[in-house]
Amino acid sequence: MALPEVHWERHVLLPAASPCHSRIVVGMAALLCFINSYDGDFVFDDSEAIINNKDLKPETPLNNIWGNDFWGTNLSSNTSHKSYRPLTVLTFRLNYLLAGGLHPVGFHVLNIALHSVISVLMIDVFAILMGGTVSQAPKSSFLAALLFAVHPVHTESVAGIVGRADLLCALFFQLSFLTYCRAFQRGNHKGEIFSARWVIISLMLCAVAMLCKEQGITVLGVNAAFDILLICNINILELSKRVILKGKLAEVTVFFKRGFLTRVALLTFGGGLLLYTRWRIMGTGPPAFTEVDNPASFQENVFLRQAINYHYYYFLNTWLLLCPWWLCFDWSMGCVPLIESALDWRVMWPILLWGGLGSLTIQALCSADGHRRRVLTLGLVLLVVPFLPASNLFFRVGFVIAERVLYLSTAGYCLIVTYGVGVVCSLRRDRQQKPLRLALLALLCTNMARCAFRSHQWRSEQSLFSSALSVCPFNAKVHYNVGKNLADRGNQSAAIRYYREAVRLHPKYVHAMNNLGNILKERNELLEAEELLAKAVHIQPDFAAAWMNLGIVQNSLKRFDDAEQSYWNAIKFRRKYPDCYYNLGRLYADLNRHLDALNAWRNATMLKPDHSLAWNNMVILLDNTGNLAQAERVGKEALKLLPKDHTIMFSLANVLGKQQKYKESESFFLNSLKINPNAASCHGNLAVLYHRWGKLDFAKKHYELSLELDPNAAGTRENYSMLRRKLHQQHKTTV
Repeated sequence: MALPEVHWERHVLLPAASPCHSRIVVGMAALLCFINSYDGDFVFDDSEAIINNKDLKPETPLNNIWGNDFWGTNLSSNTSHKSYRPLTVLTFRLNYLLAGGLHPVGFHVLNIALHSVISVLMIDVFAILMGGTVSQAPKSSFLAALLFAVHPVHTESVAGIVGRADLLCALFFQLSFLTYCRAFQRGNHKGEIFSARWVIISLMLCAVAMLCKEQGITVLGVNAAFDILLICNINILELSKRVILKGKLAEVTVFFKRGFLTRVALLTFGGGLLLYTRWRIMGTGPPAFTEVDNPASFQENVFLRQAINYHYYYFLNTWLLLCPWWLCFDWSMGCVPLIESALDWRVMWPILLWGGLGSLTIQALCSADGHRRRVLTLGLVLLVVPFLPASNLFFRVGFVIAERVLYLSTAGYCLIVTYGVGVVCSLRRDRQQKPLRLALLALLCTNMARCAFRSHQWRSEQSLFSSALSVCPFNAKVHYNVGKNLADRGNQSAAIRYYREAVRLHPKYVHAMNNLGNILKERNELLEAEELLAKAVHIQPDFAAAWMNLGIVQNSLKRFDDAEQSYWNAIKFRRKYPDCYYNLGRLYADLNRHLDALNAWRNATMLKPDHSLAWNNMVILLDNTGNLAQAERVGKEALKLLPKDHTIMFSLANVLGKQQKYKESESFFLNSLKINPNAASCHGNLAVLYHRWGKLDFAKKHYELSLELDPNAAGTRENYSMLRRKLHQQHKTTV
């Protein structure tokens, strides 16, 4: 499999280094680029894939991972994203177990380590692609791996924890390729002898890569290209001439070495089996994406969709590889405006892209230099093939541009750039190479600095979302996320401005309307809140959360019938909606429909057994209506599920006190105060208990503590005055 020495290898502007030193340098460079993200938070998609994903929790059966998608939704559900990555989720679960909970440091450290390992393995991959074996082209493969390790477009995959899927997929992609290459090590370089065992192991590693991310299957295309170009040493142009121009189809087999058809059969059968299995796993069919996710795929004009907009997206992806300066966590919702006419000036960019790719393809096919043909062809294969699942050619994808899907394609880009550097250097005299060496050093240092800066932005949602405002100022989703982050941090006034801008940029952005309506509701701007929420459910009638929030606003406006109908609409579209049942119960309690309120809260606790507010409201309502025995039973039932809930302890203590179960009541009051020692109402009610119980000194102590915490509590002050008069009277009687 070894090829003659690469003629431009000696001109590559890097000092000769041993394989061990090369690996250390590449690994350290990859580490330095992203090390400052190690203590970052969970950001953006991490919320759904990790924080809210029940498949990570130890109490969730491990088998659930194999039946759910990447986000923890059952694959048979119509709402499933259909992204089947169980091995990636398994690593998240392992992180969770090792850290004893949701601590992001371990998640980030593993991502950084994976990128370093992948970058080091790229040395072997590039050496084989350029020289035929891992011992060939040491300087070229070192440079290509170094360029790969420090490319800023990798930041999303490394600093964003959900990028673990791309990292694991890339790792097993490499292992599958390297294993396929090993199938020829014991045979001769003509490929007449090969090990079927290693080919099968390569297929198994491809399956593992697919279980990390769907993109893993594309390694089969790279393996096939490697076999054709390096093992069989095929000249594609010559082969095409014989078949197309001379019609000598029978002579095609002469070009291929013995065993090639067997290997192709194995790859085809293995790939077909993997695709069939993946299709069966998808269950109900492909995921349903909206126009907001990928507007070009919904364009009615086929020419504008396929020939213009998709190719414009390809150009933008290429530009991110060439100039990774403008990076954004999300490229949807107006970030890349659609091209609506063939006369749009942006049409020149796809033309420029295909002009560049065309010239590379011509060199790859027509060059008399065998090395040039192989390196350029394999570079183009490694650039294009891993990107195909994200290209919209075979199925609609749920994004416009996603930097993470370029992780593997970057390897093809780095291979082509390294080839270009080698060729340019070979044409320069020695005295002309110093500027080139400085330019290459500047490129590596600039990329490393950009990686470090960008990974710092990924440390928190505040910095990540804010960084996107300058890149995609017309992206409604960017403004929405900035507003959401501000609202979570308590800055409602600023959040309102960003939510309003999101709605202005995208007038049908129902999630922005819902969140804005919620804030306005909390600020008692009820009429505008109702208008926004009503508009949201009009645009998206099955938006259950907006229906519930609309019901809350209508309840506050005393429009009880409308509120009840809104709550039931929410439940209609989301049958398992405990928060909505809780709010429905509050409405019924306000209307003195006590039985309906209790039933609604009971439904909430059945759907969500740890729904503290629903349990507490049941105890309070039963207490207020004189059903003390039932209130006691409900309170104790709740504490079995929520043993450290001080609010339920407080309510249950009040119920027990009214039943003159003073000792038991005292115990719950004191336990509640252990958890929440600054609760003035708890001190006050405990004082009342002691007052009734006759423990007046204890009552005096807790009255004083309660008033110290809340001097304006009129009831407590009045009870304290009564106690003081009683104590004074007792003192006079004693004297």
